[in-house]
This record gives sequence, structure tokens and C-alpha cells, in this order.
Amino acid sequence: MSLSSSLQVGVSGLTASQNALNTTAHNLANVGTKGYTRQQVVMADFAYQKWGVNHISTLQTGLGVNIETVRQVRSIFYDKSYRTEVGRQAFYEAQYESVQEVESMFGELEGVAFQDSLKNFWTSIQELSKQPDAIEVRATLVQNAESLLERANTIYKQLNEYQLNLNKQISDKVSRINEIATGISDLNRRISLYESNGVENANDLRDERNNLLDELGGLINISYKENANGVVTVSAEDMPLVTETGTNKMGVAKVSESSDFLKPVWVAFNTDVFNLDRPSTTENQSDIGSLRGLLVARGSEKANYTDIPVKPVEADYTDQNKYKADLAAYEVKAAEYNKNVNVSVIMTTQAQFDQLIHGMVTAINDILAPNKEIEQAVIGGMVTVDADGNQIVTVGGDVVKDAIVKPDGTIVKKIKVLDEEKAPYGMDLPDHTQGEALFNRKSTERYSEESIQVYDASGTLQTITVKKYNEEDPSDIYSLFTLGEIEINPNIKNNYSKIPLSTSKEGNEVDMKTAQALTDLWSKPFASLSPNSLAVSTFKDYYTNFTGELATKGDELNTISQNQAIMAQNIDDQRQAIMGVSSDEELTNLIKFQHAYNASSRYITVIDQMLEHLLTRL
Repeated sequence: MSLSSSLQVGVSGLTASQNALNTTAHNLANVGTKGYTRQQVVMADFAYQKWGVNHISTLQTGLGVNIETVRQVRSIFYDKSYRTEVGRQAFYEAQYESVQEVESMFGELEGVAFQDSLKNFWTSIQELSKQPDAIEVRATLVQNAESLLERANTIYKQLNEYQLNLNKQISDKVSRINEIATGISDLNRRISLYESNGVENANDLRDERNNLLDELGGLINISYKENANGVVTVSAEDMPLVTETGTNKMGVAKVSESSDFLKPVWVAFNTDVFNLDRPSTTENQSDIGSLRGLLVARGSEKANYTDIPVKPVEADYTDQNKYKADLAAYEVKAAEYNKNVNVSVIMTTQAQFDQLIHGMVTAINDILAPNKEIEQAVIGGMVTVDADGNQIVTVGGDVVKDAIVKPDGTIVKKIKVLDEEKAPYGMDLPDHTQGEALFNRKSTERYSEESIQVYDASGTLQTITVKKYNEEDPSDIYSLFTLGEIEINPNIKNNYSKIPLSTSKEGNEVDMKTAQALTDLWSKPFASLSPNSLAVSTFKDYYTNFTGELATKGDELNTISQNQAIMAQNIDDQRQAIMGVSSDEELTNLIKFQHAYNASSRYITVIDQMLEHLLTRL
């Protein structure tokens, strides 16, 4: 090899060492930069000059060193694991934050607990049982009932507002996903262009893209791959989000035409982003991403007590076919509850809280203004039989719900009316009102005075006037005793003496039996929290069990979230051990490459002296 070729060997050493020094300095400058990946110079032999062959090996001389690449040192496996686990942690954290928000509304930790309103109302009922005729005691009862109702309505309104406000968070996260997708697509283009000459890697741009992928993994379940041109394609919830040529945008749309709630949709595909019919489980990989966590916590609609199915009691039925039909309907509704309501923190709270208030209100009303069932004659009814053998009664083409065809051919339907024989009277003079309840529906009167036809004992039609109870209809929210639709009876609010606690129309004798019945309500079995709970609570215990279950749910979500955070941090620590910059290691490399640079420089000096010696001696 000639001396001039030897000079090129030294120059290659200088160049390689200089590049290695620059890379090391770049690593040291980014020790504290979030998401920075350690870069490493990979050196390789430049070329060889063959000058002979012997019986052992080929005789050749190296022509120097070359920089093969400056690579990023990171683990694809740890990257994917981290993005999956941080997404799962974000899913449970979003729900836990919802539980915290809901708990704060009840004020159990802030000293303004709803429990206090319940206790005050209960104390008022106890005092009423001791002095039913005392106007001041009645006034206290009404005032505490109004305070309880106001507090309950405020909490329910806050629940509804918070549920609706989650739309903003959902929209913001969808917008952020679109921004990240656009950013990744733009970086794909820049990286592909930069690396198209095959000389250098766009490592800093790749760091930006990896940071975006880390953030995207916390928002939604993603999968991705990189092609030979350095372009990363990303799928979100098994649909293409970032393609080789661009992005598919997400948007938001109403859950239904009449709904106020929004859901993420794929604009290009006109389909939902999430299939919320799938249970959110680790096995299904459907518990990933804060966006899905918000949707699950919010639910798809406002819930009330009608969403909690009540299991029929066989002992209450004389007709086994009716019992079996009602039991089958209950099981269907219980499955719907578990699918749509029980998974949502907010909807579960709305339904269970509303069930408590509805139960209290209707139970108290039914004692003060009791009802009874009578059979109203259905005149002009036509009877047909459907494919299942069920009798259908119609009048003028309209189906009469719950109509009964008797053996003698007469058709009746059961209705509820005020039980005037058992209903207590008010103390108001001179009317001594009967049938006044403590709580009213804002848009529906408790009774409508009507003339109806009934069959007497001999089967003869007769017309009677009754106070017909206006039943609650789950399809009409204004007919329900549900939060937001309940108020204190204005008649009682304006005249406390109208609270019916007298045994006769003269109002001389206090109805202690009715007063005691109000007190006994609190120790009687009331309802279970959900179809999944076997325990039936009293009014006294229901709220305690309700808040306990909410706290337990929050503790479970918080535990899972913290465990996921620890797991994600452990994976990130292992990831950082590979991709992170160690200042000690880089300083060691700095010294190594400095010595290599000096050695190459000394080598060139020696070759230069040899050339000078030869030239001056010729």
C-alpha cells in the first residue's frame, strides 16, 4: 500500500472519530431531554486491498474505517409493552377520577354530607309519631322534607351536568388524537425524505414520532408497524388511523338523534370508533385508553330508578304463566342493566340514588294517601289471540294493556284508586281533606276524579266516581316520581294541617296508626342496590350501602390504576435503561473517541514525516 493510501486510512480514522465525538456530544447535550433516545455510532471496515494469497488466507490490507450508521438504541418490545400498559392505566384512571368527582357531590368527606339531610328527615318523622297534631312538628317535617328534596335534586343535577360535561373531555381527546395522527403523518414524510439518500438516519425526528406514539397509546388502543421507507402506519381500535399517504380523521356524533351525549366516530368510514357492547376486559384488550375510559364512566344516557329491574316474587302470583313471563322479562332487563348501566360509574350512581329517593317518596305517599285496586269494565272490547296463544284485547283498534277476559266473557282491567276507607284525613277546617300526599310530581297530579263503570257482585254494570291514581309510566318521565320531577305538595306546604293524620272527617282523633306506619318504614326491607345484590336494605341502611359500594368501586379502580402505573413505570425504567443517556458512559466514550482521534492524527503525522523524508532524500 502506498504512503498516499496510508494517508487516506488516517483521514478515515479522523473522520470516524470526529463523527463519534459529535454523536457523543449530542447525547450528553440531551441527557435531560424527555423522550430522547441514545444514539450510537456503528463503525465498519471501509474496504480491503488484496495483494496476494498463501496457503493460510487471502493476503489483504485494510483501507480504513467507515461510519456505517448512527442508530438509535431502543427496544421495540418495551415500546409496545409500555404503550399498552400506559393505555390500560389511563383507562382505569379516567374512571377513578369520575368516582372521585361523584363522591365529592355527596359531600361525605367535606362535612356537608347528604347523610345529614336524611337523618334530619328521619328525626322529623320520629317526632311526628309522638305529636302528630302539633303544627310546629308538622312544619319541621315539611321543611326537612323540602331540604332533603332540594339537596337530592342538587346532587342529581350535578351528576347530570358532570355526565354532560364529559362530552367536552371526549371531544378534546378526539381532537388531540387527530392532532397526533397529523403529526405522525407529517413526521413520516420528513423522515422518509431525509433518509431517502441512505446516508443518515433522522433520529431526532424519530424521537418526536415516538413521543407522539407514547401519548397516543395513553389515549386509545393502538397497533403500528414501520415499513422499509421509515414510514409508520398506525391502527386505532383495529381501524387505520395513520396510513402511508395520510390520516383517517375521527369526529364526534350524537349517540342518538334525541341524545345530548357524543360518541367518537370514523368520519371516512361512517362507523363508531368503539364497540362498547364488548366488555371492558384485559382478555379482550378492550380496557385500554383514557378515551374509552371516559365513555364507559359516562354511559350512553341519563339513568333513573326505572333502569334497575325488580325481581318478581313468586308468592305474589296466583297465575304461574304470568309469573314466568314477568321473570323472563326481568332477566332480560337485568342483562341490559349489567350491559349498559352497571359498567358506568355515573349511570349506576344516578339509578341507585334515584331508587332511594323514589322509594322513600312513594312509600310515604302511599301511607298518607293509600290506594287500592279495582276492576274497571272494558266496554266494547274485541278479543283476538296472537301466535303465542295470548289473548289481545282492543277497543277501537287500540290495545288495552293488562286487560283480563273473565270466564263469563266480561272484560276488565285493574286500576288503582284512592282507598277512601283506609285513607286518613287532614285537620284542615272545614274540608278535612283526604288523599293529600307529602310529595307531588311537578307535571302530573296524583289523582284524577273520574266516573267509571264497574261490575257489581251480581254482574250488573254501574257507574261510580273515583279518584283514579295516575300511574307511573317508564316511557313518560313526567309521570315518574324521579329526581327533578318531585316537589313538596303545594297544598301541604301552604297549610300544614292538610297532612292527613286524623282517623275521621271530623278530625278530632289523631291517627296514631298512620304516624307509626311512617316510623316503621325505616326499618322495613326496601330494595337491593342492583340485580346483582342479594341483600335487601332498609331505608336506614340503603344509603350507607350505596356510598360503601361507590367507595369500594373507587378503591378497586384506584388499585388497578396504581398497579398499572407501577407496571408501566417498571417497563419504562427498563426501556430507559436501554434508550436513556448515561452521562458516565458517554464521558467514557468521549475519552475513548478523543484518544482514537489523537491516534489517527499521530498516524497521519508519521506518514507525513515519512513522505517528507523520502522527498528530501531523492
